[in-house]
Amino acid sequence: MRIYTINGKRTPDLRLMGTMKDSTGKPFGGRVLSRVFSEDYDMVEKIVVLDPRGTFVDRWNKIFLLACLISLFVDPLFFYLPVAYEEACIDVSVSLEVTLTVIRSLVDAFYIVQIVVRFRTAYVAQSSPVFGRGDLVIDPSKIASRYLHKDFWLHLIAAVPLPQVLIWAAIPSIRDLEMTVSSVVLRFLIIFQYLLRLYLIFPLSYQIVMANGIVMETAWVGAAYNLMLYMLASHVLGSCWYILSLQRQHECWEKVCSLQQQDCKEWFFYCRAVNETSRNAWFKNSNISILCGASNDFFQFGIYFDALTVGVTATSFLNKYYYCLWWGLKNLSSLGKNLFTSTHIGEINFAVIIAILGLVFFALLIGNMQMYLQSTKVRLEEWSRRTDAEEWMRYRQLPHSLKQRVRRYEQYKWVATRGVDGEAVLKGLPMDLRRAFKRHLCLDLVRQVPLFDQMDERMLDAICERLKPYLCTPGTCLVRECDPVIEMLFIVRGRLNSYTTNGGRTGFFNSCCIGAGEFCGEELLTWALDPRPNVVLPSSTRTVEAITEVEAFALISEDLKFVAAQFRRLHSKQIRHTFRFYSHQWRTWAACFIQAAWFRYKRNKEAAELEKREILKTSVPKSAVEESTSLPPTLLRVYHICSKTSGKH
Repeated sequence: MRIYTINGKRTPDLRLMGTMKDSTGKPFGGRVLSRVFSEDYDMVEKIVVLDPRGTFVDRWNKIFLLACLISLFVDPLFFYLPVAYEEACIDVSVSLEVTLTVIRSLVDAFYIVQIVVRFRTAYVAQSSPVFGRGDLVIDPSKIASRYLHKDFWLHLIAAVPLPQVLIWAAIPSIRDLEMTVSSVVLRFLIIFQYLLRLYLIFPLSYQIVMANGIVMETAWVGAAYNLMLYMLASHVLGSCWYILSLQRQHECWEKVCSLQQQDCKEWFFYCRAVNETSRNAWFKNSNISILCGASNDFFQFGIYFDALTVGVTATSFLNKYYYCLWWGLKNLSSLGKNLFTSTHIGEINFAVIIAILGLVFFALLIGNMQMYLQSTKVRLEEWSRRTDAEEWMRYRQLPHSLKQRVRRYEQYKWVATRGVDGEAVLKGLPMDLRRAFKRHLCLDLVRQVPLFDQMDERMLDAICERLKPYLCTPGTCLVRECDPVIEMLFIVRGRLNSYTTNGGRTGFFNSCCIGAGEFCGEELLTWALDPRPNVVLPSSTRTVEAITEVEAFALISEDLKFVAAQFRRLHSKQIRHTFRFYSHQWRTWAACFIQAAWFRYKRNKEAAELEKREILKTSVPKSAVEESTSLPPTLLRVYHICSKTSGKH
């Protein structure tokens, strides 16, 4: 049997899932297993399949998000590699080239690891019920097929080290051609991969928010988020402005070179040709520095005029980076109003992009601020309740462990319900829609309970209308022994420990595990089926504690009494037998009854044997046995055995 390891859990062989049966004798359908709480994970296989809501995946997503943000910051820095010198030549900063290559290669390694992780991460089946966390598909072939048809190619293209290949392999091989060609290729490939990596951040951020229940509920958090977007956009625009300024300067040099066709060559503009005799002779006789200078009208630089005035293209990396960042932030904030362009089409397009981005970010800022304020008003009561709870726990000096349990429950409740109170939503709907909604949410999950699977549709509808979702975290005590039972729980996912010390004798202890498809609080059903009215709730015969996170449906005593009174089918012998078969209370009672009957049988048997021995001993004297030879051999052997036994006493 193959074995799967899921976060330390054990899962069954997926190939055998079609033939495996649950506690009701029904085969499992397909290869869709429930969450990591399911008992189906108790059998193992040595291939790693990760739970998408597990601790490892959650931590990795946060690490990968940080790597993505670093990548978004690093990629535009490749535009700062070319440097223009006063000798009218362009070269590449080798130290910056090596530094960016190392950092970018380390970041690319995270994208490769992300691909491997995605191939081993289970996903929630689309057919999963709305309530709770849904069912996980852990078949590696299905996981791989789904990933290949969705995001694999995007992640693969995003992981390709395009800038490193271009600056170390492609561009050096074409340096004898036009510098413009290599710079344009580098620019567009970096922008393409940059936009792809920017796109991949949004689903990753959404996944982290859904897993942790972290949302931006305050206006200042939204403002900080938009400020980060502003700075990132300014960083990108400043980098693009620098490389475009360098390109326009190179175009000016080419224009001058075209006027001096006999003496000027295109390869003169590479700094490695500075020591060439022909190049030195041309540069001394040429007025290219004056014609392409900031104070000359020979070439219209437009919005790139500041780059020549300040000398950004020839300064150190830190100086030109901060100046370009300031240039991008200034023009993005002013919507490009201070930009004076030339008639160059590319320059005009760049200015238009700056103006549009400024408008978009301004609209996003206003819209997000309005959304955050509305969200704050809508959820003010909820956040006030949480704040009051924190203050109350701090005032009462509750221990840290108890505080952590409260916070863990609140977080788990948010993750399972996405912060929406389903019962409040249903109250505003008419009865027909409410019944259909409840049926869609609960029917498939209710049928997982063998007790409910034997009921008709009308009874299931009545039960579904009254079921309420129930969530609890590990360590929660659902009910204690001898406490009144106020609700009956039907487990959807998770494991609980049920034990009792009431077995009719001192030192008695009975324990069992309750899993998906089972129930607890069955004493309430016996109370509801009693034809004689009784207002006193029954006492629990067992203590039930949650071992893992539990998702269940609760049916309170009043609703169960109503269903039992309205539907006589609940009193049928078949349902009673099914209930007793799956009831841990009845199982414990049956085991104790059988054990007591067995002990009683053993005592009666031993007493009967002892009585036979005493009768045989008193009815046959020893002298008669020694003198008589007419006794049968079997009777003689029994007599000797009895004599030896009595002699020991």
